Amino acid sequence: MKQFLIIACFLVLTAPVSLFAQSYQTPPKPLADLVTVPPTPAVSVSGKSERRPGDYLLILERAANPTIAELSQPELRLAGLRMNPATNGPSRAQFLTGLKLKKLPDGLETALSGLPASPQLGNVQWSPDETKIAFTHTTNSQIELYMADVATATARRVGTFALNGVLGAPVQWVSDSKSLIVKAIPVNRGQAPEVTRVPAGPTTQENVGGKRGQAPTYQDLLKSPSDEAQFAYYATSQVMRVTLDGQAQPIGGPGVIGGASPSPDGRYVLVQTIHTPFSYLVPVYRFPTRTDIFSIDGQLAKTLVDSPLQESVPYSPDGAPSGPREFGWRNDAPASVYYVEAQDNGDPKVKAVIRDKVFLIDAPFTGQPKEIYAAQYRFEGFQWGNDNTALAQERWWQSRKELTKLVNPANWQTSVLFDRSYEDRYSNPGDPDTRRNAYGRSVLNLLPNNEIMMLNAQGASPQGDRPFVSVFNLNTKQSRIVWRSGEAGADATVFERPINVLDAAKGLILTTRETPDVNPNYFIRNLYPKGKKGAAAVALTPVTNFPHPYPQLKGVQKQQLRYKRADGVELTSTLYLPADYKKENGPLPTFLWAYPAEFKSKDAASQVSGSPYQFNRISYWGAAAFVTMGYAILDNASIPIVGEGDKEPNDTYVDQLVSSAKAAIDEGVRLGVVDSTRVGVGGHSYGAFMTANLLSNSRLFRAGIARSGAYNRTLTPFGFQNEQRSYWQAPEVYNKMSPFMNADKMKSPLLLVHGEADNNTGTYPIQSERYYNALKGFGATTRLVMLPYESHGYTAKESLLHMLWEMNGWLDAYVKNPKPNSTANGQKPAKVGGGEK
Repeated sequence: MKQFLIIACFLVLTAPVSLFAQSYQTPPKPLADLVTVPPTPAVSVSGKSERRPGDYLLILERAANPTIAELSQPELRLAGLRMNPATNGPSRAQFLTGLKLKKLPDGLETALSGLPASPQLGNVQWSPDETKIAFTHTTNSQIELYMADVATATARRVGTFALNGVLGAPVQWVSDSKSLIVKAIPVNRGQAPEVTRVPAGPTTQENVGGKRGQAPTYQDLLKSPSDEAQFAYYATSQVMRVTLDGQAQPIGGPGVIGGASPSPDGRYVLVQTIHTPFSYLVPVYRFPTRTDIFSIDGQLAKTLVDSPLQESVPYSPDGAPSGPREFGWRNDAPASVYYVEAQDNGDPKVKAVIRDKVFLIDAPFTGQPKEIYAAQYRFEGFQWGNDNTALAQERWWQSRKELTKLVNPANWQTSVLFDRSYEDRYSNPGDPDTRRNAYGRSVLNLLPNNEIMMLNAQGASPQGDRPFVSVFNLNTKQSRIVWRSGEAGADATVFERPINVLDAAKGLILTTRETPDVNPNYFIRNLYPKGKKGAAAVALTPVTNFPHPYPQLKGVQKQQLRYKRADGVELTSTLYLPADYKKENGPLPTFLWAYPAEFKSKDAASQVSGSPYQFNRISYWGAAAFVTMGYAILDNASIPIVGEGDKEPNDTYVDQLVSSAKAAIDEGVRLGVVDSTRVGVGGHSYGAFMTANLLSNSRLFRAGIARSGAYNRTLTPFGFQNEQRSYWQAPEVYNKMSPFMNADKMKSPLLLVHGEADNNTGTYPIQSERYYNALKGFGATTRLVMLPYESHGYTAKESLLHMLWEMNGWLDAYVKNPKPNSTANGQKPAKVGGGEK
């Protein structure tokens, strides 16, 4: 009954919310500089192909954070999507502002000429023969198609049509490298339908026959016939084959096209068309969808299936739609379509020996599909190789099982390569090397003796992350490591990550190298500098020279901590200390930042993560930024929530949460750097949920900062995060874990920050609004900051600067300098909590 009494008290006691206008604020310069620093470019490497080697690096110059004026442009929120009606593309898109080509290994960087003024680029794709690059440019009114010639580094627009980017990438190369499949706005589309303000009647939903549909709390759903009309208008496109001179051949008719993909041989196009009845309960990817195959000249060759509306997919990572799903081309065949079909109706609670089957149908698609694979878990996908070799992967969340099988497409016989828990990071074999085949499609890059190179970019180990490259023999199932980061000598304190294999036979790979004070840059490493049996000499060729993003922060001290909590589970966190800090200066005020994770094994939860040799990424997003304000930072502190065997992790969520946080603080105290009477805690999303729970259930922290969290789990009644039980199955767990239900326990100051336009499943803005009201009703010291136009992650420059200003003021008032009448940024005085548990 306690939760009902709390709700009743909340309704009676809450006063009107205090609202006041406030302009955007700027934090101290060391924090502000982290927001305004130019972003480091990304890169794309031309893939290894049968036509030419991977010998070019494409440098992608990224745009800075948008302004609040840019973020406040008109936006439609329909069917789980967010779209810009002016451009007919996604809103809140992150654009590129420039493209440069660099000949490997040591050629000059050449900026592409012919780019439009004020470029806003995206959807960058190498052509199958890697002599061209396609990309899009978004203007104020449309999305345009561009193509660049690699040899001359010149770009030009292709055609005069406008692309439709509402439902994903609007362009894909055909294997001839002379044409592309695009989704364009129909030329005769007409004017957008007017938004109907006066309804014709009520909006009604009905469930008949006792059919269950336990949907999560999706956002931005359709709500009315007017919404349906708007969605259909902006999502409708015409599939076309476009040649490089701009000539267009329509394929099929206009429709709400979810995807359009050419076959590897370029003779067919797989088209998925979404149609009515639309749903007000689930997003667009659950709407009815017809899957057709067209010939490249636009004629219908085969309708594979017309899938119905899927409103009752079980809410579980192991749940799946009933009927055929996940259609795709076989990359190593001219024109063969495969798809998956659940054998348990997609319900993980149904007992089944075989969960999924995979079927294949070959061109000209007149025969019947044949079964090619049976999965005991959920089928995750194929990595195609050739007529005799492919890899298949299966997963089952409830047991954390992952299977990787070797498949022979000649007879579809299989054998198990890896049978492991995907929680066990130490046993991760890495990802197989791939190349482009004659069709320009990604396939396994098989070496002599049926070997393949494997890249593990994390390389988790008991000594911390140590990325590696290995060679795996598919016949013997034996692996040998040919190189690993942190090997003896000068590289022992360098963190090096394999990015791409440039030439497996010669042992040439692209890597990034970094140290705590040296930012990552790209290098070519020769794994066999003196031949495969040569000495351990290092051969490195620098490729890029990106500058340090914040040289003023060089010297920040970092240490990887390892310690245990009371039940013996081993934990890690990264400790940051100011550059000028000396231990004789005494312990520091501290800010702990974390994000809990569920595990089914204590051994997996205890595995070491991170590396002390990685670059000090002092981002504005987490806690590390506040090392510039004189705090000790316990960053990414591991907070494992373990439920072994039949036990559910969340049954003891609060106890494990508090125990993990206490262990991190105790370790900092043992080192003499953490002042246990001045510790703050913070987190984003599920980390915000953690923060509120820690303040409600312990006295470890002076204050907390919770951003974009969910605090009342009765608003996510059919599960949340990795909790699969419903509220009605485990009401005591939901109530105990909900900070809203325990608002009367809050004694420490809590800053709540939320984006007004948060569309993340479960974290409606009302979560923070109602939690603030509850805390206020019980007299807690709290502050609610709602950021206009921001979603679950904040992007506008003004929003980020103001967020840091709020956080800094809160920490300064309630953690660093806690006094009876402390105030945050000059706001209303409030009673201060604090002290240890």
